[in-house]
Order: sequence, then C-alpha cells, then structure tokens
Amino acid sequence: MAEERIDKWLWAMRIFKTRTIATDACKKGRVTMGGNPVKPSRAIKEGDIIDVKKPPITYTFRVKAVTGNRLGAKLVPDYLENITPQSQYDLLEMSRISGFVDRRKGLGRPTKRDSRELSRFKEETFTADDFFLDWEDDDDD
Repeated sequence: MAEERIDKWLWAMRIFKTRTIATDACKKGRVTMGGNPVKPSRAIKEGDIIDVKKPPITYTFRVKAVTGNRLGAKLVPDYLENITPQSQYDLLEMSRISGFVDRRKGLGRPTKRDSRELSRFKEETFTADDFFLDWEDDDDD
C-alpha cells in the first residue's frame, strides 16, 4: 500500500494552493486525524480520514488513493471523498449572511446610500462669499 506525506497530499489534492501553506496549516494544528493534530511529515494511506480547519468551518476528507503529484481539478474526486457534514456548510452560509448584517455602523465600505449622501454633501460646499453675504462693510462710512 502506498503512502505519502500529508502536506504533499493536501497540496496535490488542491486543498491548499501551495505546499508551504499546507505545511504551515499542519504546524498550526489546523490539520487533524482522529482529533489529533498531525505533523507535515505524517504519512497517510488509503482509507484515512483527515479534518482540515479553514475558518469558519472544518472540512472532512476520506483518502481514496495516494499521489504526490498535483492533479487537475477534474481528477481530484478519484483520489479523495469529501465527507464534510452538511452542518458545516450551513455554518459557512450563516457566516456569509451575517457578515453583512452584523457590521457595525461606520465600519467597512460605505453603502450606496452613504456614498450618495457624501456626494450631496460635497456638492453643497460653501464659498467664503456665502458666509459674508449679510455682512456690510461699516468702515467705509
């Protein structure tokens, strides 16, 4: 039975963009097997179940086959099975929705309404003459 380093396999399966990122995720405890964090050099084999934390959710994968070469996206399902529970995807959807709802006023990009109000305010700028229209020069008398 073939074995491969877990960091190399995660990169080959396109779970992480680079092998360095996969290695760092292992070192930070974001990759686990059986609830235990694994080192980047941990050997994996067919049938292993791997949990990968990518906040806010934890993906779960079953190893179908082992390879060290990076695969095309169409070939990935032949080598891994995504067994992530639906509850994790629900959690992801909730965080996407709440990202806009929970934003405190004044934080983040301005809304369209805020932008329109700001534009109107800028257009209504006053000149020095506007402030002194009612003022008369009494010194000339």
